[in-house]
Amino acid sequence: MNLYLPSTHKFFLQEIMATDTASKKTESKKATTASKAAGTYPKESYLKWYREMLLMRKFEEKCGALYIQQKFGGFCHLYIGQEAVLSGMMESIKPTDRVITAYRDHAHPLVMGSDPKRVMAELYGKSTGLSKGKGGSMHMFDKEKNLFGGHGIVGAQIPMGAGIAFADKYRGNDNITVCFFGDGAARQGALYETFNMAMTWKLPVIFVIENNNYAMGTSIARTSNVTDLKTLGASFEMPSFNVDGMKPETVADAFAEAVARGRAGEGPTLLDIQTYRYKGHSMSDPQKYRTKEEVSSYQQQDPIEHVLKVIRDKKWMTEQEIETVEEEIKAEVEAAVVFAEESPLPTADELYKDVYMQEDYPYVKD
Repeated sequence: MNLYLPSTHKFFLQEIMATDTASKKTESKKATTASKAAGTYPKESYLKWYREMLLMRKFEEKCGALYIQQKFGGFCHLYIGQEAVLSGMMESIKPTDRVITAYRDHAHPLVMGSDPKRVMAELYGKSTGLSKGKGGSMHMFDKEKNLFGGHGIVGAQIPMGAGIAFADKYRGNDNITVCFFGDGAARQGALYETFNMAMTWKLPVIFVIENNNYAMGTSIARTSNVTDLKTLGASFEMPSFNVDGMKPETVADAFAEAVARGRAGEGPTLLDIQTYRYKGHSMSDPQKYRTKEEVSSYQQQDPIEHVLKVIRDKKWMTEQEIETVEEEIKAEVEAAVVFAEESPLPTADELYKDVYMQEDYPYVKD
């Protein structure tokens, strides 16, 4: 068991993942204990996870190909390899809960139910996109799905996530805010101010470090004397845990406990979800900071293959049914591309919209 837990609190998480030391940063992370053995979640969960993660994977693979073809510009950060984090989250949250994240954000709207066509259109900068083509790859928002972005400023979403949680606490509802950020953003000073306020006010927020080992191309070991990121919550007595992020079961378990704590009015939780991105930080990343062997070691733990193995072992789907799902996902992604390419670009008057609440704001246009 590997966790920080205040002595006055009996909060308990079953699944914790062994923390890497600085001397073992290139080794794959292994879970210390199993919260639920593979296959103990119901069939419906595994079928849902498979479809969700396959959509995320295929969508991102297509994005990478389209970016190389210069179909759209700007930055492009792919989520390939990290899919279990979001599928595990969705097992435990409800539609009214809020999610806010950084700029590796294509997969978040997909798993939360946004139309893939609108996500792809946003990448293309088209008016039919989630943000009307004004945000692009790094700024996916969907008000109807309670996705609050998509933020390009490193760590900016951390205090914003606490603010959203404060609003829900002020209104007296039981919504939870899930605030994602990377291991690099964990170095931002705003994190400490936010953690202090969140614990003092017992805000219903789950802080999630999507810990993929590298802040762009810089490892945790090169930027901090502390490589066990769950300890960031220690001085605030925030319940904090390492979680195996390569399996949706372990992520779902961790979120279930954190969500229950937040809804009960017991305040925030920090989850250091240890995952891995197979691709570079962005499409322009030459990835010279890691070895092919390291990448391969994580690909051996692939979350989609893990779920698919459970499905096959349990005989929950035939090979024909699996192939049918793959074809359906492929068709869905292709339809999204066609929609994006055929959609119109924003008109010039959109420059003056969605900036101020006042619809007739007196812009000086001369």
